[in-house]
Amino acid sequence: MSITSDLIRGNTETIVLSLLRNRDSYGYEINKTIQDRTGGRYELKEATLYSVFRRLEEAGLILSYWGDEATGARRRYYSITPAGREAYEQNLKDWQEAKEIIDKLI
Repeated sequence: MSITSDLIRGNTETIVLSLLRNRDSYGYEINKTIQDRTGGRYELKEATLYSVFRRLEEAGLILSYWGDEATGARRRYYSITPAGREAYEQNLKDWQEAKEIIDKLI
């Protein structure tokens, strides 16, 4: 069964915040983690992922900085802010409430 984008689309910011809770990361690595965790059933388009980064950064929920890789291209890393952690926790509560309601309706 394939996961439809419509079911996930409204939660991409929460997914990214969730992945940044444990450590800083960069775009390719975040998308690879999403693919791995879903067994390849879901991935974000690059444009979508970087739009999410832009929105989260503008809202003060994440910060970005350039890595100092010795070889290869420099990577832009993202880290979650305290406000981002709070937003994640609230989004998680909202998701759990919505899931409970949907479970009762379907």
